[in-house]
Amino acid sequence: MQTIQNQTFDAERALYGSSGLLVKDCAFDGPADGESAFKECSNIQVEHSFFNLRYPFWHNHGLSIRDCEMTELCRAALWYSDHIAVGNTKLHGIKALRECSDVTMHGCSIISPEFGWSSRNIRMEDCGAESEYFMMRAAGLHFTNVRMKGKYSFQYIEDSVFENCTFDTKDAFWHAKNVTVRNSVVSGEYLAWYCENVTFENCRITGTQPFCYCKGLKLINCGMTGCDLAFERSTVQADITTPVASIKNPLAGSCITVPAVGEIIRDIAEGTGTVQIKKREGKTGCACA
Repeated sequence: MQTIQNQTFDAERALYGSSGLLVKDCAFDGPADGESAFKECSNIQVEHSFFNLRYPFWHNHGLSIRDCEMTELCRAALWYSDHIAVGNTKLHGIKALRECSDVTMHGCSIISPEFGWSSRNIRMEDCGAESEYFMMRAAGLHFTNVRMKGKYSFQYIEDSVFENCTFDTKDAFWHAKNVTVRNSVVSGEYLAWYCENVTFENCRITGTQPFCYCKGLKLINCGMTGCDLAFERSTVQADITTPVASIKNPLAGSCITVPAVGEIIRDIAEGTGTVQIKKREGKTGCACA
């Protein structure tokens, strides 16, 4: 493997088509303002380097990035690439990852609107993210200890698992399919509308009007705070550990168990799902309106 160290590149496609490179302590910056430094490359390792130019890693196959910085001017950094490992790296440009597959990320700082669109098989651990429309239309996600803040996250995702995460995000998980969220904190308005076969287990959930128009929704041992008008026109099996402000029109086949509920609203013929009041010491009574 050829090593390139302590150099600065600003030319267009500076290392285009390279294979078998170790790039260390380099900067991709300068007055020529060239883009696409590593386009169409394979078997590339980059360490301790600085990226301030656009589109550096497109159509790469086999890529390792460690201890690097991608600034806000490093737009659309990784697109159409596969078999990628990113560690302890700042990805601070818009659309930093898109249409990629087989990606692992560890200890990264992500400040990137529209991150992760249409990507597949991403494992992310111990990362922080600020984004809008985060991971839209992605599939095969496995996130552990990820902290995310933003809006419209995880829309249209499929076949994914999230564990020990903290999400501060409104309109999250819309149209999601086959997703499990465990041991996590999820705060935000209008959570998981139109989702299908989504499970929240041992989670703390906060925000108005969650879980509307859902199919096959499950909540297992979850607490809900500030959640009113919940479960509208949804089919749901829910074991909730905290009082809920209001539940509206759960559909037939639903069974929702809560220790207390402020109001049960049934103003459509289809809103016949079961709501039960179950005291935590085990006493049960029907609260169907």
